Amino acid sequence: MKIEHIAIFVNDLEAAKDFFVKYFDAKAGEIYRNVVTGFESYFLSFDDGARLEIMRKPELDDPDKQTEKTGYSHMAISVGSKEAVDALTQRLSDDGYRVMRGPRTTGDGYYESCIEGIEGNPVEITV
Repeated sequence: MKIEHIAIFVNDLEAAKDFFVKYFDAKAGEIYRNVVTGFESYFLSFDDGARLEIMRKPELDDPDKQTEKTGYSHMAISVGSKEAVDALTQRLSDDGYRVMRGPRTTGDGYYESCIEGIEGNPVEITV
């Protein structure tokens, strides 16, 4: 058994797609549009076969995001090495994304950082 994909709603579908393509080497499929409901989505694929669906629905409410709450917390993307974690974290910081924590080794032995990604959604960058 495996997780087939994870999906998140966003307001700016193109900016979200560009974020994951630019920083995490995602490959975007063709946009899907439902002209009746206004729903749109992209499937983004990563080299290891993982997939992320980013979706937009115009009528959705977008309350302030709390990073610590019940429910889904963050996504973690492995970049392969401590040096890659450091470099990508610095690149995102230089491009204006807020570093929430790290890079650091956590108490359970993970080397990671966490940035506030597109539309305030936390993205953990790990080895």
